[in-house]
Amino acid sequence: MNKKNICNYSNKFRRTYFISTLLDKYLSSNNQNKVSLVGRVILKRVMGNGSFIEIQDVSGKIQIYISKKNLSNNYESVISYMNLGDIIGVRGTIFKTRTNEVTLRVYIINFLSKNLNLYPDKWKGLLEKEICYRQRYLDLMVNSNTRNVFILRSKIIHLIRMFFLRRKYLEVETPIMQMKAGGALAKPFVTFHNYLNSNLYLRISPELYLKRLIVGGFERVFEIGKNFRNEGVSNRHNPEFTMIEFYQAYSDYKDLICLTENLFKYICKEINNSFIVYYNDIRLNFFRSFEKITFIGSILLYNADLNYDTLCNFIEFKKYLLNKNIDFNSRDTLGNLQFLLFEKTVEKNLIQPTFILFYPVDVSPLAKTLLFDDNYTERFELYICGKEIANGFSELNDPIEQAKRFKHQIKNNDSELELCYDEDYIKALEYGLPPTAGEGIGLDRLVMLFTNSSTIKDVLFFPLMKIK
Repeated sequence: MNKKNICNYSNKFRRTYFISTLLDKYLSSNNQNKVSLVGRVILKRVMGNGSFIEIQDVSGKIQIYISKKNLSNNYESVISYMNLGDIIGVRGTIFKTRTNEVTLRVYIINFLSKNLNLYPDKWKGLLEKEICYRQRYLDLMVNSNTRNVFILRSKIIHLIRMFFLRRKYLEVETPIMQMKAGGALAKPFVTFHNYLNSNLYLRISPELYLKRLIVGGFERVFEIGKNFRNEGVSNRHNPEFTMIEFYQAYSDYKDLICLTENLFKYICKEINNSFIVYYNDIRLNFFRSFEKITFIGSILLYNADLNYDTLCNFIEFKKYLLNKNIDFNSRDTLGNLQFLLFEKTVEKNLIQPTFILFYPVDVSPLAKTLLFDDNYTERFELYICGKEIANGFSELNDPIEQAKRFKHQIKNNDSELELCYDEDYIKALEYGLPPTAGEGIGLDRLVMLFTNSSTIKDVLFFPLMKIK
């Protein structure tokens, strides 16, 4: 057989084992039966009449031995034709080399798919980050750390799903293309539907639909899915991102704080067999109770020159911000300005798991106000390593108050997006939303945390990149 007779793209080759399964089986039983394996060629050492090749499948890698003795007159053609990156199928028997390495002695070899490009060096790997992001398939081929990140991502999402299913939550799906852009304050992606002759919006949040389901009688629901926001790209932001949102009737924000803490402890223990996580050399402790600080208290804690009276006085607080050279919009309310200072001075200091409680109503249009102060709400956010990971609150279920807040949002929004007033959601509230608590958790940021990844691009298979 010569090179012309070698089939580059065989239709089928049946393997008998994944590589890791075969290695485990051989080490336990020393089985000498013939086996079939498939994999990508990642190393090639030609040594005269015999060559050692390393192949890799999804489960692991193994050394194979191809010799002139076993392949007869095909040996030279096969070895010279084989490139790094080729996908091959091999049949043979297992043995151990003199260095005690488990190896497959090959008698039959099939080329299943030919690599037509330069394959990265096995030892140097693929180091250029932009290539890793733009050609993720190549990154996955050669970088085991990348593969492990995405295996762990899958496991984390599975753990989260099981956590909620065991608590009698119903997993649901709500529309991604929506008639109204609602559920969060963000600029949406807009498309046009020809048959309906109207604009549609890629969802920025499933919140309003999930609460409709609570109105309909499903008391516990959750959705794991994509959201889309037509805004900036950074180490923490991608226009397309994954979240879990969950809603629980006859509950309030306190119930979800407890639930969230239990969820994070559970994930940590399951994937690390420990309650300690290291992120960028920071030792995070998930065993102890998460710290809780009020929104106002956190601002005063990290701005020593600011007092409560100034913070809560609109005129005096604007003067304070101007003295700090902090720019703000002329339309900003007191709550907006407080939140602005919080983002600039507090967030970065919240390293250990910390709940921030009672956000201003101005930045929490869907949350119930506090009984003792209607300027603030029963809302919390969870921060870890200076990043917001979760956001939850007791849901506003008064349709009159909710309609008022929607209109206030529209009036005070000076971006290109004019927020859509969702009449149907208000109508749903008029039928009666029971006392409900809801929360969203950014799964990409959560995976970043548990995989020690410094940018969101490292935990997305295909992050959005600029066109070259």
